[in-house]
Amino acid sequence: MTDYTPIQQYPAPQAAPPRNGLGTAGFVLGLVGLVFSPIPFVGVVAWPLVVLGLILSAVGVARVRAGKATNKGLSIAGVFVSILGLVVSILWVVVIGKAISDVNDQATQHHTITYSVTGDSKTADVDYSTFDRAGSVESETGAAVPWTKTVEATGLFVGAFTVTTGEDGGSVTCKVVVDGKEVKTATATGEFAVASCTGF
Repeated sequence: MTDYTPIQQYPAPQAAPPRNGLGTAGFVLGLVGLVFSPIPFVGVVAWPLVVLGLILSAVGVARVRAGKATNKGLSIAGVFVSILGLVVSILWVVVIGKAISDVNDQATQHHTITYSVTGDSKTADVDYSTFDRAGSVESETGAAVPWTKTVEATGLFVGAFTVTTGEDGGSVTCKVVVDGKEVKTATATGEFAVASCTGF
């Protein structure tokens, strides 16, 4: 009979948990920065988050290559989302900068506005923006048709121009030309009819 000695069994060693706190932190910061980056004005918060996320994720990848960390995928994902958040943030800066530049250009641009009235009515009452004072509107009652007036404006403006036929009726057509380009026209026919070219 053989002597049987039981073999002592030891539990298998557990795998070491992933060690890469920097890579994980970089991923989280990059992801939060990516979420904030497309939101206007709030996206300013994304800049430091994505930059810090990119740095920490890159350090995490370097630690994986050096054998000091094990979660390579999360570190690479952190680099990717951080770069994507940085690109979106840069695009927003370009778009907002262009919008501000356009507004500044329009605020200093000079315009020549020509109002004209034609038609078979002999006279008409005319109201038009002069732009020489803030929002002022001038009126000419019983103006002879055809009638023309040229005014100057600087910056953004919304024009007002209405023509009203008299009690004799007839037809009138108002026309607005800004910097040589016709932008608005309207016609009215009848007694006290109103042609409006306002809001150009």
